[in-house]
Amino acid sequence: MTAQSGKDMLLKLDQTGAGSFLTVAGLRSRSIAFNAASIDTTDQESAGRWRELLSGGGIKRAAISGTGIFKDQTSDAAVRALFFGGTIRTWQLILPDFGTIVGPFQIVALEYAADHAGEVTFEIALESAGEIGFDVH
Repeated sequence: MTAQSGKDMLLKLDQTGAGSFLTVAGLRSRSIAFNAASIDTTDQESAGRWRELLSGGGIKRAAISGTGIFKDQTSDAAVRALFFGGTIRTWQLILPDFGTIVGPFQIVALEYAADHAGEVTFEIALESAGEIGFDVH
């Protein structure tokens, strides 16, 4: 596999809940992080007193974040409406030549910023709200 262009990593939201995906326009950077909490099952009989973990236990979560500039009224309005409504919607994060991460997410942070001599920017953060899938390309 060759190096991939960051601009090809897309964040899309299901704007209606019916599978009609809209690209969140203007994003300059985006990332995803997966985390899983562990469940410690260590007791006084644990071999050598080494920590033991419960296989498959714990809570898994995914977090998506991105920063960008306003480029498209449709996606800007959809993002704002989802945030202020506290709506959980299906989102996709497309990783070129790798696959698509898809699942329910809620927008947990939406920030706006501006410099006197620059453009208005936004930051968005999403947290998983259910099972996340991965479709290989």
